[in-house]
Amino acid sequence: MKILVIAQDLRISGTSEGVVSRSFIAKLADLYPESTVDLVYLKHVNSDDRLDLLPVDNIVEERINIFKFPKYVLWPNKIYWRIFHKTLKEQFIFSKYKKHLSKIDYKKYDLIFIRSCGQEYEVIRAAKNLPILKNAIINFHDPFPVLWDSGSKLELNKLEVYKMMDMWEVVKQAKACISPSGLLSNDMEHLYGSNKKFFTVPHQFSPKVFDYSNVDNYRKKEKKISVSYHGAIQFKRNIDVLLDAYINIIDEDKFLKDNTEFVLRIKGDQTERIKEKYKNIKNIVILNTINFVNSSYEQKNESDIIVILENCDNTSHSNILVGKAPFLESLKKPIISISPKRSETRNIIKEEFIATYDNHDEIKNKLRYLIHLKMNNKNLNVSPFGDYFSLKSFRGSIESL
Repeated sequence: MKILVIAQDLRISGTSEGVVSRSFIAKLADLYPESTVDLVYLKHVNSDDRLDLLPVDNIVEERINIFKFPKYVLWPNKIYWRIFHKTLKEQFIFSKYKKHLSKIDYKKYDLIFIRSCGQEYEVIRAAKNLPILKNAIINFHDPFPVLWDSGSKLELNKLEVYKMMDMWEVVKQAKACISPSGLLSNDMEHLYGSNKKFFTVPHQFSPKVFDYSNVDNYRKKEKKISVSYHGAIQFKRNIDVLLDAYINIIDEDKFLKDNTEFVLRIKGDQTERIKEKYKNIKNIVILNTINFVNSSYEQKNESDIIVILENCDNTSHSNILVGKAPFLESLKKPIISISPKRSETRNIIKEEFIATYDNHDEIKNKLRYLIHLKMNNKNLNVSPFGDYFSLKSFRGSIESL
């Protein structure tokens, strides 16, 4: 069998999409060791990709400049998008991707995957009306348009409606559509009013596509139990509810105050506010983010309980699968997920590892339970997601397409 993966983001650090796309390729190679796996990498930034670590047979790599436009595109665009509700800049970008996609000899492949990236899905939308699309399985990593993301602050306008209509044509032409989340697959299927089923292929994690030979920037824990969150504070992720519950716990229990710490490695527009709010709490340590290899090493070797944050507020739900979930499952450590009532994580994680974002007592009790569980079981080995991210489950999801 011959397999082709077309990707936009295979960075080794900085984006969860890079991590899960690299791992997706590795898991495909694990599933089909006798097959040929080829890669077409159409990236839009200069980045550290370490393509040599990927288990592929042939690589075509192209750098697509999506940030520079000629004057004949820029000037008319000021008027064009207001009249036609689509942008010449976007069409110019798509033309660059189409140029490379049209060169692919797609007929020689048994499976073709086109993986989405970012908020604009350039490579997938550029495939519209090309013959390759009828043979391709397209991946929705997040809701599209981003307006439909529960964490988005965008409002519906004619440009967003055009994007949805454009993607509707892509969905109609594609061989199949997939997303990493059951809720997202269901929502996108309804959004596009499509008779075409959106299949669910969960994110994967494979350590084989990362180089751990030079880990040199991580923090050793300073207390017996270390709770940690590594990631962005963005959209509607709320770390405050968990930190406030943790403060209540250590204020009520001097032993836990003396023997636990909460370590944050965060980025995003809430970082300074959080630093200011918790600056006088000695048990809470707030640090800068580090690259994925060092971060994953630190979580594996120095963290005892690891946090997942989903989009949370009074009106939100979370229909995406957080990219870190399969990595955290591989660690076999306790997780506490702060989630809304409608949540993909809630559907796949065991009850003791999840708490509802607006239930202070539940968050406090679950966190305290996990701290004691780990305190009393030094070599604790747990599987919060069961076999959801196993190779057997991955095989089932791929073979269902």
